[in-house]
Amino acid sequence: MSLRYEPTDPHVVRAVFLTVTEEPADWVLRPDLLADGLRGSASSGDSRIWPAVGRGGEAMCIALGSPADAALLEFPVRDIRTFLEHTEALVPRGTESGHIDWNLELANPFAKG
Repeated sequence: MSLRYEPTDPHVVRAVFLTVTEEPADWVLRPDLLADGLRGSASSGDSRIWPAVGRGGEAMCIALGSPADAALLEFPVRDIRTFLEHTEALVPRGTESGHIDWNLELANPFAKG
């Protein structure tokens, strides 16, 4: 899995998963959901996150589901924590709306999929 974050879309973390098919699977998560999942169980829509003890120590479990597929994933907490520290350095918590180009968003509200 790779996580992608763009300061111009500060409420979105894109998780990209390699699959057995040719096409990677993309999943959209919120940074605050990942942060909440470090402290306890958190969920939003088809995503559930909770802390656990994994094979290498502290872990984060992420359950993703849709009508077509479901996945249960486990990641080292240190990797998620480091990623979130980098995103917060780019866009401090509470300043997200100041990083959005509202003119562009309102000009074509259906442009993003």
